[in-house]
Amino acid sequence: MQNKEEIRELISAGRAILGIELGSTRIKGVLIGEDRAPIASGSYEWENKLVNHIWTYDIEDVWKGLQGCYSDLVKDVEEQYGVQLKKLAAIGVSAMMHGYLAFGGDDELLVPFRTWRNTITGEAAEKLSALFSYNIPQRWSIAHLYQAILNGEDHVADVRFFTTLAGYIHWKLTGEKVIGNGDASGMFPIDIATKDYDSRMLDQFDELVADKGYPWKIRELLPKVLLAGEDAGKVTEEGARLLDPTGNLEAGIPMCPPEGDAGTGMTATNSVEVRTGNVSAGTSVFAMTVLEKDLSKPYEEIDMVTTPAGDLVAMVHCNNCTSDLNAWVGLFREFAESFGMEVDMNKLFGTLYNKALEGDPDCGGLLAYNYFSGETITGFDEGRPLFVRSPESKFNLANFMRVHLCTSLGALKTGMDILLKQEDVKLDRMMGHGGLFKTKGVGQRILAAAIDTPVCVMETAGEGGAWGIALLADYLVRKDEGESLTDYLNNKVFGDTEGTVMDPVAEDVDGYEKFMETYKKGLAIERAAVDAGI
Repeated sequence: MQNKEEIRELISAGRAILGIELGSTRIKGVLIGEDRAPIASGSYEWENKLVNHIWTYDIEDVWKGLQGCYSDLVKDVEEQYGVQLKKLAAIGVSAMMHGYLAFGGDDELLVPFRTWRNTITGEAAEKLSALFSYNIPQRWSIAHLYQAILNGEDHVADVRFFTTLAGYIHWKLTGEKVIGNGDASGMFPIDIATKDYDSRMLDQFDELVADKGYPWKIRELLPKVLLAGEDAGKVTEEGARLLDPTGNLEAGIPMCPPEGDAGTGMTATNSVEVRTGNVSAGTSVFAMTVLEKDLSKPYEEIDMVTTPAGDLVAMVHCNNCTSDLNAWVGLFREFAESFGMEVDMNKLFGTLYNKALEGDPDCGGLLAYNYFSGETITGFDEGRPLFVRSPESKFNLANFMRVHLCTSLGALKTGMDILLKQEDVKLDRMMGHGGLFKTKGVGQRILAAAIDTPVCVMETAGEGGAWGIALLADYLVRKDEGESLTDYLNNKVFGDTEGTVMDPVAEDVDGYEKFMETYKKGLAIERAAVDAGI
């Protein structure tokens, strides 16, 4: 670790590297030094909105949030080191994968941003999956485009470019319409051999919509695919002002290919090598497993994506994870404050999470669903957070907290069971990162029970995707000739770093399986609530 004077000189000389990631509820920036360790950070809280039945973020809020995050980071640098942030060695931007940002000939946004959280593209996803013989999830950008075509939306004829949130921001900062391989794999299927969009499927899509007479071919609309370490342009004068309206940040900074949160999660947990995997658990939850070979057949529950370096990954993505859990913790905070208590949220989360470990392995017969939005893995286009118990259930605080932790991974387990039990996928390690793992040993133990696999959490896990995209920016400018991303991470970043490994506890595994039996039966209750419009 560098000392403060060395860091001050490094920042002044413009040798620090910045990573920014736009998550579901927080935009985070991490500044790293030449030893790749974080030296400053900034953040900005934001929330998506449900407008006309579509989950979205205002574009104005994107820039307000980015500027707020960057300003917060600049403030942290000044307070810690007494210097202004003017120059950087490289920048990387990542964001939530998937979704639909469509632009016209004058670069105007044609319709409000449609995020990954929407489950409004069922018909398109089904038809494209059948056409390609390849699973196309509802979240994918191509599903959004084709659903707009099926809906007869007028804007489709005017589309000249569509991309993801990270791709959009990178474009505005550099002028380059490019995208990282991992993020691209959530837009359109990638051919692992060419590490580019699948040419056969591009042709099939053009043929599918040929009768519409649109003045474009699909290849013309997609951003160019780049691998980790490839040149993705430099920050323009206009881009510098977008990020830093004060005018202090200089233009000309190299940028790495923009990536999705899945790719940065893999990077931040050193999980880009075959037979490794990671689970990112926050507002949503997804598991990434780097495969030795392709699966035997397509599965609706499994997305086939790639690492930033272009290797094949099986992704189990669930729209819901900790939102309902956080809401319950918020209720306990309100209860405590009603009695005049001052509540430390970190202590409250830690206390309640650890209480869950005192609960029965099967949650005492309690049942909960964390479905704030639809959950495609279990067949829901809409969601209803629910808590259910019978008169015979063991209703106490420990079981209450445990059931909400278990249900946060319930949909994920559905997909992971396919990989581990049906496809016999082998894992040397599964890494955990994200908010669910902040309380030491709790989320880690629940995940180990859910997938019956040892789970490792590193000290750096809390840095998350912002650190991951900072590493990819570092890889761009500081990799050795011919050095692979795997070698770079193993040799230069993680080295001898070891996380805390937790093996699954037998009674936890058995208890979780019993809980899942109830979970599957109870989906009828969730369905009834949705159908009733409650």
